[in-house]
Formats: sequence, C-alpha cells, structure tokens
Amino acid sequence: MTGFEGRVAIITGGSRGIGKALALALAGQGASIAIGAKTMESGGRLPGSVPDTVREIEALGAEALGLRCDVRDEADLKNLVDRTVQRFGRVDILVNNAGAMWLQSVEGTTRKRYDLVMAINARAPFLLAHHCIPHMRRGGWGHIVNLSPPLDLEGIQHMGGKVAYMSSKLNATLLTLGLGKEVAADGIACNTIWTRTLIGTLATQNLGIGNPRDWRTEDIVVDAVMAVLEQNPAKFTGNALIDDEVLASLKGIEDLTRYRFVPDHEPTPMTWELWDAVAEVAQQMYFAAMTAADGAQQASPPAGS
Repeated sequence: MTGFEGRVAIITGGSRGIGKALALALAGQGASIAIGAKTMESGGRLPGSVPDTVREIEALGAEALGLRCDVRDEADLKNLVDRTVQRFGRVDILVNNAGAMWLQSVEGTTRKRYDLVMAINARAPFLLAHHCIPHMRRGGWGHIVNLSPPLDLEGIQHMGGKVAYMSSKLNATLLTLGLGKEVAADGIACNTIWTRTLIGTLATQNLGIGNPRDWRTEDIVVDAVMAVLEQNPAKFTGNALIDDEVLASLKGIEDLTRYRFVPDHEPTPMTWELWDAVAEVAQQMYFAAMTAADGAQQASPPAGS
C-alpha cells in the first residue's frame, strides 16, 4: 500500500508547473487527483493543459478529474469541490497552488490588478477551505496547504513596491494561522510553505524575476509539500514553513544540490533586501509595461459608446 492510497487531493493551478508536478507525485503514491485550472487546450502561450495533466496521472495508474476552474469565481470553486466529492466520495487534501504575481507600486496598481491578486492569492484559498472542510471533517482527516510567506516584521517592512502582492500572500498566511486553530480538533491541518530562493517556474522565467543561477527547481517545493502531507494532521498544523527547513526537519535532507536550477551553482537565499532589488528590476521592465497597458485600456471609451 502506497503512502496516499485512498486519499483524494484537490490541486489548483495544476495544468503546469508546481501544481502539475505535485499532482503527479501524489498520484504516484496512490492518491486520486482533482485538478482545477483555466487552461483546457494545449498549444497556448504556455505549455500544458488540464487534460494533459489528467492523462499523465492516469498513465501512472491513478484516477483523475480535470475541470476548468477560474479560481476568481466562487461558482467554479464550489463546482470543483462538489464534482470531486461526486466522483471520489471525499476530499482529504487541498493545495492552493494557483497564484498571481504583481510587483508594482500602489500608484501603479489599478483596481483590476489589485482585485486579481486578492481574488487568486487570498480569496480563493479561503473559499476553497470553506467548501472542503465539511468533507474533511466527515473523514476525520485533512491537509490544507497554502503557498505563502511567514508573517514577520522584517517582511512587512519590505512591502513597498509590492504591496498588493504581499498583502494577498500574507492574507493567505493569516488564514493558515487562524484556520489551523479552528479545525485542529477535527484532525485537519492547515500549513503554509514558502521558498528560501526563487523558483525557476515558467512564471519566474517569463517575468524575468531574478537570475537562473539563483533559482531552485520546482522539485524542492513538491518535496516539501509532500513531506508536510505525510505528517499527522492532528499534530502538525498552523505552521508557516520554509521549504529547505521542512526538508531538513521532516526528512533529514540537508544536501540541496539536486534542486539547483543551474547544476554547478548554489542559489543565493532570498533576503528581503534582495527581494526588493529583484522586484525593482521587474517593476521597471515587465510590470511597467503591464501598468501602461492597463492605463491605455482605462483611457479607451467603452465599446459602443
């Protein structure tokens, strides 16, 4: 019997990247997987789709359900949970992997962008937890994992230039800390994981965030999440965790060379000062162009006027 035999996991943003890799890892350990993401057809701007992930899960001998899900839409979120229960009879694991990045000043952030990051990074994890908890409670076992940073004073002091993004992510952390207390007696855990370094996801690459020499691969996040999911949820909850600390404390893994994005270079840990510098470069390049595009759209008269 494998580690997650009989368990059912919901993973958002599972058409590619960390979400897809985690889905395959859990499927390889016997879990049934429900994938919720927007990309239903291959061949778009980014590789991967929900059906692609489903096929790869099924190739491992596991069951999978793939649904189009815009995590900004509560109806889609509820449908994802309801359809998962209809198909598999239960929900044991929820990983809120879908995320939106926006590194720009308050002045450079339109309401559209603010609403986007808050809806995806903060509101969706809250609503999915709301819909999943009753099913987890009936099963007497559950894990909820959010990808958000620890709540610390130094980080708060470095929110300038990325207020909307950091507010949304810290909102997910506050959800974790509170929810971890609320449902601990029901055998349900809620924890967060954040990364020591930048991760070489497609988003990081496309947005020009940092240097590949300072990235780690997505595998470190997957392995850290898997380590958390292996814990007894009644005892391991309400933690804001860092990926390499998770691997060291829970798995005894201290040699992280396997996770280097550039094999012969050890990444530089992301201090808040370094994060400020990386964000400033991104603000002046990719995010400045997006801000300009938003401004142009607002200046255009509505269609039909």
